[in-house]
This record gives sequence, C-alpha cells and structure tokens, in this order.
Amino acid sequence: MNQNVKPVVIGTVGAGYAAYLHGNGYEKVCGVPVRLKTICDVKLELAEKVKERYGYEQAMTDYAEMLKDPEIDVIDIVTPPFLHCQMAIQALKAGKHVICEKPLTGYFGKRGEENVGKTTPKSKMFEEVMRTMDELKEAVDTCGKKFLYAENFVYATPVQKAAEIIRAKKSKILFLKGEESLKGSSSPLAGKWNGTGGGTLIRTGCHPLSGMLWLKQQEAKARGEEITVKSVIADTGVATACLNEYEHRHIKARPEDVEDFGTITVTFSDGTKCMTIATDTVLGGTKNYIEVYSNDNALMCNITPTDILNTYFLDEDGLENVEISEMLPAKLGWNKAFVSDEIIRGYMGELQDFVETIAFDKTPSSDFALAYESMKVMYAAYQSAEEGRRIDF
Repeated sequence: MNQNVKPVVIGTVGAGYAAYLHGNGYEKVCGVPVRLKTICDVKLELAEKVKERYGYEQAMTDYAEMLKDPEIDVIDIVTPPFLHCQMAIQALKAGKHVICEKPLTGYFGKRGEENVGKTTPKSKMFEEVMRTMDELKEAVDTCGKKFLYAENFVYATPVQKAAEIIRAKKSKILFLKGEESLKGSSSPLAGKWNGTGGGTLIRTGCHPLSGMLWLKQQEAKARGEEITVKSVIADTGVATACLNEYEHRHIKARPEDVEDFGTITVTFSDGTKCMTIATDTVLGGTKNYIEVYSNDNALMCNITPTDILNTYFLDEDGLENVEISEMLPAKLGWNKAFVSDEIIRGYMGELQDFVETIAFDKTPSSDFALAYESMKVMYAAYQSAEEGRRIDF
C-alpha cells in the first residue's frame, strides 16, 4: 500500500446484493488506501449488516445527511436503478465523485402504475430516458467531478485481454456477439416493468451490450477513427408463455409486462455489427460471453461458465456454504465451478480502476459516455421491437 497516497473515502448508498459485490472489491484494492466511511440505506438493519461485514465506520438512513460529510470523496450508488440518476445528480452537486451501478437508468412509469410495459409506448419511454440522462449529463459536464460506471463486463479479464490485443494489432472488428442468459431472476420485481425498467434485455443484456460498445471504442481509439452507433433493430418476446405450470417448474422467469427473450443488432457507422442476446430461458447456470470477429483474429471471451475447475459430486454433504456455480439448483454430478469469480467477471478490476481514477485523477475505462450510449441503444431497441422497424440515429 502506497502510504503517500491520500485515502479515498467512500460513502455507499444501498445495502443490497451489489453492496457486497463492491465491498468485496474494495477489500482487494491495492496501491491506494480505501476508507469505508458510511453505508446508507432506508433499512438501517441492512446497512448495519454491510457495516459489520466490511468495516464501514457508520451506518445511517439519511442520504442527504451523508452528502454533507466533507470527508467523503465518492458516493457509490448501488440502489435500484430508478434512483440512480436522481442520486447521482445530488451527489455531483454536493461536490462528490460518483460510482453508479448498471443499468444507469430506465423508464419505470408513475408511482403505483401497473402494466407499464403493456400500456406505455416504447417511443415515450425512449424520450423520457433520454431526457433523464441529459439532465444527468449536464451535471456531469458542469460539476467537475468524475462519473464512474460500474459495468463489470468491461473489466472482465478476458474482455480486458481482448481489448489489449485489438489495440496492439489495430484490428478492425467486423462482428461482435455477446450474451447473458439464465433461467430467470429470483426477484419478484423482475417480472414487472415498473420494478426493473424492462425485462431480460435491460436486466442482463446491458452487460454484453456495454462490453461490446466499449470494445468497439477501443478499436476506434487505436486506429484513430471515430465510430458511432448508426442504427438499432431488435426483437423481444415472452417465450415461456407457451408453458403450463408443470413445464415451467425449472424456470424462474415470471414475466408480467416484460420480455423474457430479446436480441439487439447494432450497426455502427463503419458498417460493422454487434448482436446482443439476453434470455430468461437458459438452464444450466449463467451464460456470459463476448465473441469478437476481426479482420485478423477471432477472440472468444468466455466469462461464465469457465473450464478452470470441473467438479463431480454424488452428494452435497458439507457443501452448504460452498459456492460452486450461479443459478444451478443442485451441486450433484458434473459442474463447472466458479474460481476467482470476482476477478474474472470484473468486479475487482472495476473498483481498482475507480479508486485509482479518483486518487490519481485518471480517466476510467467505464465512464458516463458508455453509460449514456448503452441506455440510448437499449431503449431504442425496445422501441424497435415494439414498432417492428429499425431505429436510426
């Protein structure tokens, strides 16, 4: 640890699942001292649990009070997405840097409104999301503080290595394909548009989409080109609607007004393409990858499952607290075990980059521009799927 570097003081808002992912990342940051000052959540008992686990100095329920703390350098926002932009603007105006979980934002309807995904035109959603993001963009541009977008796919170790190769060879990427699929979410909000801002596309598809948009920008910088998104075309649906209750027993997806299947095809200004696949219909564990096909190489970024450790069990005795894989109902038989998951999937790398960015006034790999572009593409995709046409920019 470099003792000459001023500690980066963290205030985290939100004490759910993502708070633990970030806490694990902060524990592994090296080269820069990190001081976990405050954990804030409307449910104090949840905040206290995070405080106890990671050694935050205090837990509280008042976000406005936390923003007044002059010691805090950065606000780490790991709340539900409908709070992201509002909280980020408040933090920036309070003179704090911002780390924000993905997705950046979404359209969630009015308070108490049901069936948002079936009643609100996607074109209106797109307009509202762009308006919200433009308000945040103004704050980012005028407040002089850094906005760090916590998209772990950017920092996934195979994606980082692919970017290094693309930069070194100055390759022209012709086609990218990325996917995050699983058997659905255990969250009761996952089936409701007003809880998630969409279905599997925004919940899981935002990861490979952002990773591929980032890789395309790495190519552009290496080659001295300007590459933008030219158009988007998408398809969504509810594949599980054909199942009876018994047939549905292995799949957790319970969509009410959201999709459980989606694809997005992006055409870039240089004529090249990327395709995002996201579904809640895939058994066998979480499937995460990005494939890169260039003029002089092919790169297969397998994020999960990996082949580092294969396990075989006839029983689960003693394995109650041992994580083997994600989204598998049992540990019996052959499985591909997670090894160094926080590193491979990028959670450690993103927090290392963010802390270094603040400590040394650097530019992060994943920033507001990527967050903005990802959500712009995502909601254009929703409009495309509903209207059955290509959306041009």
